[in-house]
Amino acid sequence: MSDSGTGTGGTGGRATGDRVVRSFEDRFGASHEVLVRAPGRVNLIGEHTDYNDGFVMPVAIERAIWIALRPREDRTVRVWSADYEEEATFDLDALARGGPGWAEYLKGTAWALQEAGHAVAGWDGVVGGDVPRGAGLSSSAALELATARAFTAITAAGWLPDTMARLAQKAENEWVGVECGIMDQMISAVGKARHAVLIDCRSLDTRPVPLPDGTVVVILDTATRRGLVDSAYNERRRQCEVAAAHFDVPALRDVTPAMLDEERDALDEVTARRARHVVTENARTLAAADAMAAGQAGTLGRLMDESHASLRDDFEVSSDALDTMVEVARSAPGSRGARMTGAGFGGCAVALVDRDAVDAFIEATRTGYRAQAGREPAVYVTAGSEGAAVVS
Repeated sequence: MSDSGTGTGGTGGRATGDRVVRSFEDRFGASHEVLVRAPGRVNLIGEHTDYNDGFVMPVAIERAIWIALRPREDRTVRVWSADYEEEATFDLDALARGGPGWAEYLKGTAWALQEAGHAVAGWDGVVGGDVPRGAGLSSSAALELATARAFTAITAAGWLPDTMARLAQKAENEWVGVECGIMDQMISAVGKARHAVLIDCRSLDTRPVPLPDGTVVVILDTATRRGLVDSAYNERRRQCEVAAAHFDVPALRDVTPAMLDEERDALDEVTARRARHVVTENARTLAAADAMAAGQAGTLGRLMDESHASLRDDFEVSSDALDTMVEVARSAPGSRGARMTGAGFGGCAVALVDRDAVDAFIEATRTGYRAQAGREPAVYVTAGSEGAAVVS
């Protein structure tokens, strides 16, 4: 499960693509005509800011979803999952829910494309990937973007990354029924090697920002999963809406630190802390983008440390396992900073690490976390990857 290689971005995980190609040949007795990939992601900084119209700064990772396919003459899509070892078939003119759960992401993407007036056509394909499921690395968004890339490739339609990200989000919101924000789909569409991408979740403007020279991003899976995330997420979202209503603004994105200080005593303690996290996290995310543009790894790491403290104390979405992982990572060789990443209550932490110390960092972090938490962590290293693309 772990990966101690640093990766170089670009195609990323080509061994997985080769596995998918071989599976296509075995399944359909012929060669594929198109191979596409779309990456998963990790959020470097900017947590619980997306639904507050704020700023996030994710990184597309080398781990990806791949689809090998060839066009059909009819309007049928037939797909074999190399990971689940099962097949799904659906008619583009009679889309309906039901069947394998993974296939709903493909059907939902086809539905969203057609709803927006895009041409779609049938194909035979094999899908597979190496994005860990359930780790908060957005395997679902990667599957949606890979599916959109497959449809546009065989119809020779233009590829507009921002548009396709919005349609993939629509598929997940309205077909699959998961009320996700835009971050996951957007970074899978527009990712850039050796860069994070600053996303304005109100305007959807994006700006690539380079990772500081000599650093990589290390994803640290605590081997715990987020059992409380749904109810806690909804509660945090309501608390943010209450705070925004108090200030009579559309979202906490519009509240400044000065406004928050002025009204601090008028808010109840919990609401004030939730608002403080969002307001300060937006500021940290923008400051982190500036630090990265200036190559200031130390400043970026400090901002990541501050983000974790805010998520732990003000937003209260960390966990014992996440806190332990972050503490261990911060003391490991080459560490510049670390924080929990994702919705919280389990899943992954993320660290900025000097490239030349990454092996020592991984060994120390694994050993320390194993000793303190009694669990075996998984570790993934990324230098940032390109977004969804036709590979061949």
